[in-house]
Amino acid sequence: MASSMRSLFSDHGRYVESFRRFLSHSTEHQCMQEFMDKKLPGIIARIGDTKSEIKILSIGGGAGEIDLQIVSRVQAQYPRVCINNEVVEPSAEQIAKYKELVAKTSNLENVKFAWHNETSSEYQRRMLEKKEVQKWDFIHMIQMLYYVKDIPNATPEILPNRSSGWDKLWRKYGSRLPQDDLCLYVTSDDLTQMLDNLGLKYECYDFLSTLDISDCFTDGNETADLLWDFLTETCNFNATAPPDLKAELVKDLQEPEFSTKKEGKVLFNNNLSFIVIGA
Repeated sequence: MASSMRSLFSDHGRYVESFRRFLSHSTEHQCMQEFMDKKLPGIIARIGDTKSEIKILSIGGGAGEIDLQIVSRVQAQYPRVCINNEVVEPSAEQIAKYKELVAKTSNLENVKFAWHNETSSEYQRRMLEKKEVQKWDFIHMIQMLYYVKDIPNATPEILPNRSSGWDKLWRKYGSRLPQDDLCLYVTSDDLTQMLDNLGLKYECYDFLSTLDISDCFTDGNETADLLWDFLTETCNFNATAPPDLKAELVKDLQEPEFSTKKEGKVLFNNNLSFIVIGA
């Protein structure tokens, strides 16, 4: 690996920008929407209607778009119950956007928000140091498990599944890309195996998803630069990657094991699994 390559996580602003470009070119949010429309109401109904307060913990809540949809579904199921929604998010910029979204969203009178500008590990360590035992009715994580070291003690929600191109990309190229101790390459199969070993009950829902990477094969394209960064978790991959590594990736990402070609587009396999534990 060339020494000039560095992790995308070393530049948080670049990471956020590349992540948003990923969202705009993928069907990830559509999959989340389908899950929330079809599966989430039934899961929320199990919380029970005898509570005077429902406590929700969001790990990696980002700018709050998905969080507020989850909150709205809890409100729909329990319209007269106070909701305490706590958010753990390491980006101050994302928290600011989250607060702006809350300020302009109606019908949140029965919802209390608290934001913690820290990583999940920092939050867990702080709670342990304070010796505070917190109980939550619903904990959700969206694409966050890669940054959680104590995986068996986490309650995840969404991960790529083993059939996705991400798994193949990580296994083939992970050792040649910047190594960063923030990130673990985890798929739904890895997690369900851990849960089986722990004897925990869970449900797994699989959804088909794609990421349009057509721009990645056109030079001098800002979208291509950002998507390459996100795919490889490398800051400014196009400018710093060794030519042989990029050439291999350009070839592989167009192969059927990674992507499909449809109507002139190259669609990377972004299949997702939604995992519910202890519900």
